[in-house]
Amino acid sequence: MRSKREPLRRCFACGVKRPQAELARLVRDPDGRVELNESGRKAGRGAYLCPSGECWEKGMNRGGLDRALRVTVSAEARARLTAQFMERRGIAAGGETP
Repeated sequence: MRSKREPLRRCFACGVKRPQAELARLVRDPDGRVELNESGRKAGRGAYLCPSGECWEKGMNRGGLDRALRVTVSAEARARLTAQFMERRGIAAGGETP
């Protein structure tokens, strides 16, 4: 019996291919809102990002997210996404672990 292959996705910040389950998915829904998609099942244009703080910074601040989702993401939306990401990883706002 053949084993099922796990889908690989590329991080839009560093370009490294990883299993889809290891990456954070950001999605632009049909209404144009950008959200962190933990389930990976929301409809819309998706982009994947490594869960490391370094890739997150690079992806959020250098225009990579705008290119990947083909939309201009506001500063407020970036701040909201960053707060959700930090909360998901269990990191306090100051960058320290609780």
